[in-house]
Amino acid sequence: MPKLARPGGADSVAVSDQLCFDVYAAARAITRAYRPILSTLGLTYPQYLVMKMLWQHAPRSVKDLGEHLDLDSGTLSPLLKRLEASGLVTRRRRSDDERTVDITPTPKGRALEREAERVPVEMAAVMGVSEGEERKLRSLLQKITDSVAGQLGEAPARAG
Repeated sequence: MPKLARPGGADSVAVSDQLCFDVYAAARAITRAYRPILSTLGLTYPQYLVMKMLWQHAPRSVKDLGEHLDLDSGTLSPLLKRLEASGLVTRRRRSDDERTVDITPTPKGRALEREAERVPVEMAAVMGVSEGEERKLRSLLQKITDSVAGQLGEAPARAG
């Protein structure tokens, strides 16, 4: 199994020499960059992800959203309540299965999709990577996610 340390040495314990720290730092930086862009839409990053999923296909069950976005119910339920309070989604129990709650964007939530079309463009400019670099990075990150999930006996999360 390959070491996940940078050239500081295979036995380095410095945080800055750990690949996991670079991934963590990049994730935090990207999330910080999303904040001002998404604030104009009135969304947090997790809310944006939920709305993106719903714009692709709705209704979606709470369970489906949680599985695809790797969000537990303790995170997802309050997030959905806030989206509902904002008038962006409706939550309805299925008549054929009372345990299942479907989430659907409201007309206000659907209208937000047009405004959100600029988000990926703005984020691409912030990240400063070419399309080729983005493809390579996404491939590596998916490989890491799949490997870690496999080691933990979990299915990898896949938005879509």
